[in-house]
Amino acid sequence: MTLEARDVHIGYRDHKVVSALTLQFEAGKIHSILGPNGCGKSTLLKALGKQIQAAYGTILFKNSDINKWSRKAFARELAFLMQVHESNPEVTVRQLIEYGRFPHKKKFERLNQEDQAIVDQAITLTHLADLTERTVDSLSGGERQRAWIAMALAQQPGILLLDEPTSYLDIHHQLEIIELIKRLNVERGITIVLVLHDINQAAMISDQIIVLQSGRLYDCGLPRNVITQKMLRDVFNVDAEIKVSSESEAISVYDFRLIKG
Repeated sequence: MTLEARDVHIGYRDHKVVSALTLQFEAGKIHSILGPNGCGKSTLLKALGKQIQAAYGTILFKNSDINKWSRKAFARELAFLMQVHESNPEVTVRQLIEYGRFPHKKKFERLNQEDQAIVDQAITLTHLADLTERTVDSLSGGERQRAWIAMALAQQPGILLLDEPTSYLDIHHQLEIIELIKRLNVERGITIVLVLHDINQAAMISDQIIVLQSGRLYDCGLPRNVITQKMLRDVFNVDAEIKVSSESEAISVYDFRLIKG
């Protein structure tokens, strides 16, 4: 299962946000999108998730233009989680997760035993068994994020799009979500495309790093090839030290310094 953008241009009214973008998202991999605020990261993710339409160019899913997919059929294959979630304050965790089965049901059709088993599986994968009767609004930030991811998993998607899933979380809950994303990729084979601000988190879990600058592609590739001092200077206007492990080739970026002048 693959997702691809070919010469995609995206904008709002007369404002162009993303220009001439061509990308391939290999199945079964984790792809992180990096870049400064306002560079088009979330806009690109929305276009990939069929939330907005590209003004020009083509986004392909399973070698077919996503505009030819019905929303319901598309939702059975790809799940999209925005940065800000809204739900009824009285909805329980289990009820929220059950919403993920709606793309697979006819109008007014109730969930059956198979649906409930899939919901139970999503609850287990996200370690929410003790919280299913709690209201979503009563959860901590990390618990709430896991609940929304569980809802997406109940869709049984092949691709999961996540817009800044660790934003507004403390470091413990950030790592909790990062570990969950990695586990879903490794154990379930889900292709994941996510927007991140934390370069070290992206380096930790990604097979491919995509860097945007002013709505255009700056670079994409393996973390060790893309996360360089030159990229940090050009895109983020900072200097930093980069350490690559000789054993695992894991990357650590530290000692950030603003470039002045």
